Amino acid sequence: MVLFVTQFAIVLICIGIGGRFGGIGLGAAGGLGLAILTFGFGLPPDSPPITVISIILAVITCITILQAAGGLDLFVTMAERILRKWPGAITFLGPAVAYLFTAICGTGYVAFSVYPVIAEIAADARVRPERAMSMSVIAANFGLIASPVSAVVTGTIAVLAGLHVSALDILLVTVPGTFLGCIVGCLFVFKRGHELKNDPEFQRRVAEGEFESVKAEERTANIVTKEAKRGLLIFLTGIILVVLMGSIPELRPQWNNGSGMERMSIPTTLQIIMLTTACIIMMVCRISPSKLDSGSVFKAGLVGVVAIFGLSWMMNSFFEAWHELFNTAFHGFQNPVLFGIIVFGLSAVIYSPAATAVALLPAGVLMGYPAETLVALLPLTCGSFIIPGGAQIGCVAFDRTGTTRIGKYVVNHSYMLPGLVTVVASTLFCFLFSRMLM
Repeated sequence: MVLFVTQFAIVLICIGIGGRFGGIGLGAAGGLGLAILTFGFGLPPDSPPITVISIILAVITCITILQAAGGLDLFVTMAERILRKWPGAITFLGPAVAYLFTAICGTGYVAFSVYPVIAEIAADARVRPERAMSMSVIAANFGLIASPVSAVVTGTIAVLAGLHVSALDILLVTVPGTFLGCIVGCLFVFKRGHELKNDPEFQRRVAEGEFESVKAEERTANIVTKEAKRGLLIFLTGIILVVLMGSIPELRPQWNNGSGMERMSIPTTLQIIMLTTACIIMMVCRISPSKLDSGSVFKAGLVGVVAIFGLSWMMNSFFEAWHELFNTAFHGFQNPVLFGIIVFGLSAVIYSPAATAVALLPAGVLMGYPAETLVALLPLTCGSFIIPGGAQIGCVAFDRTGTTRIGKYVVNHSYMLPGLVTVVASTLFCFLFSRMLM
């Protein structure tokens, strides 16, 4: 047991080091931990998480090509039109749009593009921007675990493949659970803080000439091209096929492998469909080769792959080495609350729902947690709001009224309470739906 604790401490230290740098740094720190475990303690390394990585790469490829076709810009244009139509409801519409578009695209890129628009519309409508901005960032993060093509959902599918969990199984729980959780969060912030006209910081900025009402300009009409519409339609068709073929086994081909009939696995099906969808978009929309790998999604996706690669490899090797201990000492010990707290704490450190899921869900499987419990705990992978990162800091800059803030003590910021309320509510709703539907 002393050896287990020592190695576990090394794993935690490496996670902390990686969490400090984030992204590629997290993957590199996972490699360091693996080196210490293998060379220092003689632990046999597990196989690299090829299935998880290949799924994410296939999805990244598809979304990158969709971006090159103008499909993501089309999404953003549609979002802006919706938000401007009902500016007084921005506290609810802003988070709803961020959630919906992230869930459909599987990436936070789209949501990040509409944050400045949300801030300006709220200010023009004299609605305290902090309310809409804080919940929009949080809702976008929760939209990731409600997306059939996000890294966290596809990674979860790969991890839970042995438990015969499909994309539809996950979405039936996470979509209604997280959406209702975000509504609870919006209700929480609806009257939070001073009204904008009474906010001291806003009054100071107006008095000193630091704030002027500026109407946010709509995106140019040339973004809405035929190629963008075609690409978006093909992409949505691909998503539907992923859900259908992952949920209905009879739709997937089967063959005789010598020992019996074998049906194509869900992870393999997802990869093939996403790559095929990407190719069809590329050909139909006649995308220039120079645009294929130049988008922001491609870069962000590769960073995420490296992070998951190193971290997941280290964690899988550790869990596999202590497989017997988990099966004996920990198998009968099932405390979803304690395990959920561990998941939430790790997510706050490594800043990635996908990396959190692929790092800890295998431990949950070894400990004997049922699939419905592990799926219900997915909202707890969205703890990235605890320590303000890119999206949170960016939205502070977008809010020219000064109502969205990062506190003096770092953790006392605009996102903390709405985030905690949304996490708790989403988790409770997901547990309810998992018991009903799985």
